Amino acid sequence: MAAVYLLLQPDRFTAMLQTQARAAGLELNLASPASPSLFPRPALDLRGITLNAEGASAPILLAARGRLVLPWHTLFGGPTVISQLEIDSPRVDLDALQAWMAALPAQAQQTPINIPRIDTGVEITRGSVVRGNEVLLDNVSIRAGNLVSGQPFPLSVNAVVAGKPWRLQLSATPRIEGNALQLDHINLQLTQQDAVTLALDGRAHWHGAADAAASLTGKLQRTGGDQYDLSLALTPANQDNPLLLALKLDGPGNHADLRLPPMALARWWDQLSNPQAPQLGVPPGSGHAEFDSIDAGGVHVEGLTLLAGDNVPATASSSAAPANAGK
Repeated sequence: MAAVYLLLQPDRFTAMLQTQARAAGLELNLASPASPSLFPRPALDLRGITLNAEGASAPILLAARGRLVLPWHTLFGGPTVISQLEIDSPRVDLDALQAWMAALPAQAQQTPINIPRIDTGVEITRGSVVRGNEVLLDNVSIRAGNLVSGQPFPLSVNAVVAGKPWRLQLSATPRIEGNALQLDHINLQLTQQDAVTLALDGRAHWHGAADAAASLTGKLQRTGGDQYDLSLALTPANQDNPLLLALKLDGPGNHADLRLPPMALARWWDQLSNPQAPQLGVPPGSGHAEFDSIDAGGVHVEGLTLLAGDNVPATASSSAAPANAGK
């Protein structure tokens, strides 16, 4: 066992993961030291994984176990490379995640970003995303291909949302440019079974903290129904503004041109399906939108018009009916 420990050097890999976490303002802890094994492949088993924002008590992520599969050449002094990453039963707390993101400084000196090379992919099973005691995403499974700078990285995600299956398929080419993580040739497809498909192409970069930018354009297609042009542009936070998302939608009966803070938008959207939430107001940000109808989380809204901005009185007119009205 001592020889296995010396070969795999679990402390070396644990330190690497913790360094990557600290660079993003996170703390990574294990319930017990990493356990090494050589057969059938060199690997480190991680038990009781906890990921917190620095100084926070509520964990962003809890996972029963993880496994790092390593190539043989890494054991004999080669580069620190992970062949495969496996995580079982992770649980992500959305409130804790949003609190960490909201606390990120607009400008900060960051440790140079590095892409951890993963030769044969990532597998996550039986995951969930929660807010408090409410399960937002259940039975989450994630499969990804090799993660190597300059090579296409494929990602597939399946999950159940409010009892309905969703599927995300993403491909992008990651690379480091200066101290920024660049994602080129992004192709994203998000599908709710028998309902809607979103297809976007574009690029993005992340320079650390809330210094992120993206430009994506594509189509939103209702199954057997209308098609809409859609564009998303993410602009980094600065001394005067938070991270902002510019959204433009244009198609039959629905039009929008909005600038929205993503975290505040997520909280507003959650209120649509929360009967205990305060009376719904306009989304945070600025711009305008006109929708013939919206269906979200069992709520059906018709004739919705939104105007928002520093110099524009916000108005909202709508007539709401149960989602099964008229059936």
